[in-house]
Amino acid sequence: MEQLEKFLMEIGPVWSALLATTFTWLVTAAGASLVFFFKTMHRGVLDGMLGFTGGVMIAASFWSLLNPAIEMSEKLYPNMKWMPAAVGFFTGAMFIFCLDRYMPHLHLNFGIEEKEGIKTKLRKTTLLILAITLHNIPEGLAVGVLFGAAANGMAEATVGGAIALAIGIGIQNFPEGIAVSMPLRRHGVTRKRSFFYGQLSAIVEPVAGVVGAIAVIYMQPILPFALAFAAGAMIYVVVEEVIPETQRDKYTDVAVLGFIGGFLVMMILDVALG
Repeated sequence: MEQLEKFLMEIGPVWSALLATTFTWLVTAAGASLVFFFKTMHRGVLDGMLGFTGGVMIAASFWSLLNPAIEMSEKLYPNMKWMPAAVGFFTGAMFIFCLDRYMPHLHLNFGIEEKEGIKTKLRKTTLLILAITLHNIPEGLAVGVLFGAAANGMAEATVGGAIALAIGIGIQNFPEGIAVSMPLRRHGVTRKRSFFYGQLSAIVEPVAGVVGAIAVIYMQPILPFALAFAAGAMIYVVVEEVIPETQRDKYTDVAVLGFIGGFLVMMILDVALG
């Protein structure tokens, strides 16, 4: 781990963010590749995986993002130490709210009549991909912002913590790849196209990661705002998208246990590596 941290520090935060988010994208592709071996997946397993995803995202939002943002604010804004985290968190949530309101998409396990965003004639497969892409924007942004914060020498944000976040996001991206490719295959899309669309949903993560890293490198005062922004965006996605998707069948308890497991894994990763 020390060698990895040293390597990432040497290549700089932008390249580090790109490598880390490329890793999370590849894990998504690995999950999507299961479509070559299975046509369907038991709904209980899928709900458990989605619950795990939500647990990882919630834990990462606090341990890796909000908590460092609050600690940074005590030094950068001693008279209003509450303000950066509050403003950033609210702005991040509103950013995803606006995308969710206006970008056409369809959540997993929802019928085509339940599509959201502006009216469109896009096919169901395209709407599913757009939904997961929306989901992945704050994940890539969070990794990039944390690497940028570590590069600025802030004690509250470490390269180890950024690595832990990337690993956690990567782990929960595996079921996301499955969650996109399997429904597409079930609806008659070929295996190759199902895999292609499944991995494509996470391609936005490297882009968001690089943008986040560059932004905070050159604008240190926005660091706590940026960290809290990513946290607000991630929590909005979990509450508005992930949790409702796991509560539409009889496997709600499995989803909750998956959520608990995901939260524990991310918490342990952050405490152990951060």
